[in-house]
Amino acid sequence: MVDDIPFLPEISTSKPLSLLGHVGRFGLWLWVAGITDIEIHFLQIKFTAIGVYLEPEVVAHLQQWKGKSGNELAQDDDFFEALISAPVEKIVRVVVIKEIKGSQYGVQIESAVRDRLAAVDKYEEEEEEALENIIQFFQSKYFKKHSVITYTFPSASPSTGTAEISFSTEGKEEAKIKVENGNVVEMIKKWYLGGSSGVSPTTVASLANNLSALLSK
Repeated sequence: MVDDIPFLPEISTSKPLSLLGHVGRFGLWLWVAGITDIEIHFLQIKFTAIGVYLEPEVVAHLQQWKGKSGNELAQDDDFFEALISAPVEKIVRVVVIKEIKGSQYGVQIESAVRDRLAAVDKYEEEEEEALENIIQFFQSKYFKKHSVITYTFPSASPSTGTAEISFSTEGKEEAKIKVENGNVVEMIKKWYLGGSSGVSPTTVASLANNLSALLSK
């Protein structure tokens, strides 16, 4: 449970995935959870709950950080770069807490991804087109409470640069879009899993603490 939002401890793709997070390890996969929020006039407004699903094999690609504490990992952006580039399947499941328009969410993605690409001089016509397709995908959607946005990054995505985004909400058929621009895919990963630059500090802290515990075994 993350802010009263339930997350399955395990999901199945080509093989079962478990959620990496506060209570450790389940089966073949791992779990982590957090939220996105903003403070307005001293009130904390929560927008989404986030579950991150990773293959347990990810630990083999992070041995350089064995013995580091969760606090140390949370502040080490090189650690999160290694996590993002590790050749394992990753799924980020985002569940809506506060209702918003899909166009508002699309603007958040556009700004986050475009600014990251521009900062490393990778925002070209192909990236602009791929990002525009994502924005159009969300444009007509309405994010009711408990709507789910799922980002699936295949294990081969570091080399192929692909991802699938799906959106599901009560009473409507699930919608999907494939993203085939590697630079855009990389920056979406960094938006959710990017250490100090990630959108959700609670997700980053939970990832760091739980991967630290797994690396110490």
